[in-house]
Amino acid sequence: MSGKSSAERFGEVVLPHLADAVAFARWLTGSREDAEDVVQEACLKAYAGIDTYAGGNARAWLLAIVRNVSYTWLAKNRPRALVVVGDLADLDEFAAGRETETADPEGPEAALIAKADTAALEAAIADLPHPFREVLVLRDINGLTYREIAAMLGVPLGTVMSRLSRARGLLMSELGSER
Repeated sequence: MSGKSSAERFGEVVLPHLADAVAFARWLTGSREDAEDVVQEACLKAYAGIDTYAGGNARAWLLAIVRNVSYTWLAKNRPRALVVVGDLADLDEFAAGRETETADPEGPEAALIAKADTAALEAAIADLPHPFREVLVLRDINGLTYREIAAMLGVPLGTVMSRLSRARGLLMSELGSER
């Protein structure tokens, strides 16, 4: 390669995407503590396999590792019936960008409404069936391309598109029915 050590490559490839890895793991595990355990294990696997990283989208590569480690961790640590997403505070950063754009500077009522809207969105995403939630988070929150998601999940591109469309439709109908 370029003569860089494994630690240097790890620093360049993995470290810039740790926040995204933790956020994605939180969506999959439902808790910050569990997500941190998953990401720590994913980082160990990424470090061990950094020499096999052939370039391309480093974030997609890391998120694929996080996804696989998450499922392994969940299978070991939680009964299938208990795998739910409940701790969605990682949307705070995502929502904060929109709140500054949409918040009414006239008072706390507007901030309260924006917070309620964010909570409703988080709850609606958490209620999506897992395949739809996963694709929605990867595309709309993590910004991966359809092709990257298809490669990561091992499904056809059309499946990614239909799952995303279905997830968005379910979100719109859920959020629209609350009004």
